[in-house]
Amino acid sequence: MSALDAFPITRKWPALHPDRIQLYSLPTPNGVKVSIMLEETGLPYEAHRVSFDAQDQFSPEFLSLSPNNKIPAILDPAGPDGKPLGLFESGAILVYLASKTGALLPADAAGRFETLQWLMFQMGGIGPMFGQLGFFHKFAGKDYEDKRPRDRYAAESSRLLGVLDQRLQDRQWVMGDAYTIADIAIFPWVRNLVGFYEAGGLVGFERFANVKRVLDAFVARPAVARGLTIPSA
Repeated sequence: MSALDAFPITRKWPALHPDRIQLYSLPTPNGVKVSIMLEETGLPYEAHRVSFDAQDQFSPEFLSLSPNNKIPAILDPAGPDGKPLGLFESGAILVYLASKTGALLPADAAGRFETLQWLMFQMGGIGPMFGQLGFFHKFAGKDYEDKRPRDRYAAESSRLLGVLDQRLQDRQWVMGDAYTIADIAIFPWVRNLVGFYEAGGLVGFERFANVKRVLDAFVARPAVARGLTIPSA
């Protein structure tokens, strides 16, 4: 019997390696934040696919760990004080994994809080706005005759890209020379906006040369390339 057996989610997704972090996710912008972080840090983990087609996110087992029915979520058998810990919300998971490993989050207080502010910038701005734009441009919203909602989210997404582009002026990454969880949070969403959502033209992406430069550097990282495909189909 492992320490994870007390968590109902393991009944639906049994842990083959209960000594490893268990990841419940899909390769969406929020989901790959955590798989990329795990790949970057080298923490041993086991990935489980939460199928939206099968509505796995609404199953009692998944809701027992992620009551907001959103991916990703994790179970760490070796959490604080050696006790298992379950977490949902991708931003919280990034902070936890950075704290656990001492990686990708500055150790000094000022650098740490500055990084966290850019993490919140993604969670409160980029994620919600880019997601709404994707709905109105690519999914069911594209059939709406009234284009004002789409245009509103396109304008706000463009504004946010401008904020990010200014931040990246003369910087290699969001925090300067140091690659951090701020980059891991932000750039999967930028990639999705211009790739999967096909909204680059709507937001005038070609105007944001600094964002494009850092996006190219981000996707060229081997750990990012691996993390973007996890969990596999």
